[in-house]
Amino acid sequence: MRVVIVTESFPPDVNGVAHCALQTARHLVARGHDPLVIAPASSSAAFAGAEPPSPSPSPAVSLSPSPRTASPRTADSDAPCPVVRVPSLPLPGYPQVRVALPSRRVAATLAAHRADLVHLAGPFVLGVRGMAAAARLGIPAVAVYQTDLAGYARTYMGAGEAAAWRRLRAVHSAADRTLAPSSAAVKDLEEHRVPRVRLWPRGVDTVRFRPELRDDALRRRLAPNGELIVGYVGRLAAEKHVELLSGVCGLPGVRVVIVGDGPSEPSLRTTLPGAVFLGRRTGDELARIFASFDVFAHTGPYETFCQTVQEAMASGVPVVAPAAGGPIDLVDHGRTGLLVPPHDERAVTGAVRDLQAAPELRASYGRTARATVEGRTWAAVGDQLLDHYAEVLGERTAVVA
Repeated sequence: MRVVIVTESFPPDVNGVAHCALQTARHLVARGHDPLVIAPASSSAAFAGAEPPSPSPSPAVSLSPSPRTASPRTADSDAPCPVVRVPSLPLPGYPQVRVALPSRRVAATLAAHRADLVHLAGPFVLGVRGMAAAARLGIPAVAVYQTDLAGYARTYMGAGEAAAWRRLRAVHSAADRTLAPSSAAVKDLEEHRVPRVRLWPRGVDTVRFRPELRDDALRRRLAPNGELIVGYVGRLAAEKHVELLSGVCGLPGVRVVIVGDGPSEPSLRTTLPGAVFLGRRTGDELARIFASFDVFAHTGPYETFCQTVQEAMASGVPVVAPAAGGPIDLVDHGRTGLLVPPHDERAVTGAVRDLQAAPELRASYGRTARATVEGRTWAAVGDQLLDHYAEVLGERTAVVA
């Protein structure tokens, strides 16, 4: 099967859309298919590692500096399939996010690759053009809903939700099938009159993320007085509401560790006194950090899935997360972690305090969390995606016949 993946983001970008698109391409290659990726180009500065390593927060913490991002040629040569980049610009106020510019490359690439199917990953700008090109060429399209753009509009503009949903509804309604990562996302799409919605969750690398990577030496550097380590991993941006960890920072015997970067970092360094900021970490180093947490705390209420919760669970770490969006499907309250009301700093603090006082409960939650995700590999989830592809192609064939 010849598949073109049109994605709003792709490595070396670090986010859920980019990671899922990469895993999809890898799985297609592994199963003998022929994928090609179309993605926004990143600036040469972003590829060349213009972002410096985050400064060490205190003399007690000394980790290796964040690895610089590879050059564009190296990054795409490491991809599992060909990657076509289209011109893009940084999003104002959030330069880590690139927005694709109009380009004829999308339609030309679909035609040149002789695509049997188009996979639209988080379509909003580039994906809209991919959908239009697929429709003109008569190619079936599967759209993957991954980002709560209406929630982002509410966060950054205080309005614009209706316009965001109109755009999302237009592109997803044109697709042969929309795949949503969680029951909450399915419900949102159906309530906004998006047709042909099916559930397709995300996988997790249970080999990379595992409890055995817990590192006592790292823990001593992060928490030299033996504090309970409460970790957050993700973008540092307004929609993530990482400031809700402020109360946790005030708990005696607790050390908050923040992994990630983004525009909110300067303000969070003030809002979260005593927290350790490690900057962006990836790969095996990130897996070692995850396994070294005692509790993983996620604060964002707008997650359509929340991959970092799943990675924490694979690492055998109990989770505190808002009872909203993707975490509702992932966290079994009272078995693998604790769900709290969204936007509630006191509830987050109280949940961490409860887990701090109950080491045996933390261990039980962590073991159950690991057992829960062991079957959620990217291979298993990728095969589910191939089933969706086959059904869409079969439906198209039936209509033509």
